[in-house]
Amino acid sequence: MSPQYVPSFQGTHSYIASPELQEIVNVACDLGRPLLIRGEPGTGKTVLATAVAEALSLPLLSWHIKSSTKAQDGLYVYDTVQRLNDSRFGSGDVNDIKKYIKLGPLGQAFRSPERSIVLIDEIDKADLEFPNDLLHELDAMSFFIPETGETIKAVQRPIIIITSNAEKELPDAFLRRCVFHYISFPEAEEMKSILKVHHPDVEGKLISQCLVRFYWLRDQLEIRKKPSTSELVDWIGALVRGGIDAARLEKDLPFLGVLLKKESDLQAFRSGFRKNSRY
Repeated sequence: MSPQYVPSFQGTHSYIASPELQEIVNVACDLGRPLLIRGEPGTGKTVLATAVAEALSLPLLSWHIKSSTKAQDGLYVYDTVQRLNDSRFGSGDVNDIKKYIKLGPLGQAFRSPERSIVLIDEIDKADLEFPNDLLHELDAMSFFIPETGETIKAVQRPIIIITSNAEKELPDAFLRRCVFHYISFPEAEEMKSILKVHHPDVEGKLISQCLVRFYWLRDQLEIRKKPSTSELVDWIGALVRGGIDAARLEKDLPFLGVLLKKESDLQAFRSGFRKNSRY
């Protein structure tokens, strides 16, 4: 099955995608292969699927993985509880099992007449067998429902975006079926463009000073959980609401709890490396 043509992804007004990310998204779309995305927390892995769906004007189906999630959940579930309740209290025909088959995100994408985006978010939260249990479906773009004897085959090959936090190794057989991209943490100039989207009215001097302090903080070896893009966005919002100007940032780091989320990091800043820096 050849994938349906879609326009090229170039990011959106609210999602600044690097040239490398734009290229790999378009490659995955053209090849019809799942796109596996890794990167630091806060680098935009999960919201990438939303941006691709917006840019290409395609529907988005999200599948957020938990430790209890099974591969079949993304295909379909058989609602035996509802069927039992209907047999005891309802008046419908409980012999029509199709009424109790609920398609999951992948199943809905396969059945859809138009190409869809499917987000499989944080795949490494599931057990080790989860990726292997999807190999056939990702290859054949179809699955069988034994309860009804029906085979669901994709009308259009969906664009599948998979995010991973690298919490565990994924099987080689699964990796071979994916296009892979690591989203690097944004450099200062790219980050400035991202911040303009979220804080278009904040003066440039304050943004520049925030970036200086933010990247300085990330460079400190004592910080175990380095602040991410989303925390920088929140921090600037807090500074604006608190009336903090660029001059104060040269001497102090107000609202540090917005940037650092571990007690050990806060203690390290207050009692350790801060004394050995000009800040």
